[in-house]
Amino acid sequence: MVIAAAACLALGWWQWGRFESSAGSARNLGYAMQWPLFAVAFVWGYKRFVQLEDEAELQDRLVAEGEDPVEPPGPASDAGAPRAAGVRTTEPSSATLTAIPEGFLPSRAPAPSAPDAAPDDPAHDEYNRLLAELAGSEHTEETK
Repeated sequence: MVIAAAACLALGWWQWGRFESSAGSARNLGYAMQWPLFAVAFVWGYKRFVQLEDEAELQDRLVAEGEDPVEPPGPASDAGAPRAAGVRTTEPSSATLTAIPEGFLPSRAPAPSAPDAAPDDPAHDEYNRLLAELAGSEHTEETK
């Protein structure tokens, strides 16, 4: 993370130098402003990743100890009621911490039915027989 952020800042400095040169343009200025933002994005992403790992470890530890999970501090808690970090919830211990709220993603399609439960289709059966004959004839030609 440190290397990525430092590289972004160095590229921003380089673009600023290009902007100040005689061949510099507004595009160089725009890039010089963007690179520090990319560095901030790397730092924020790393910090968020570490935070999610810590929350998952806490959740796993509490579930292993048989305690109720702890509600994570942040925007997920009630905005109107002030709460301290680490307040126990009354939810069942099977609740998991996720970065994506429930209901945000579409539900998965149901699994296809078993092949044995497929209805009999004479055209499909005939097609399979034809393919088997073709595969058999190719196999006999290769062995000759």
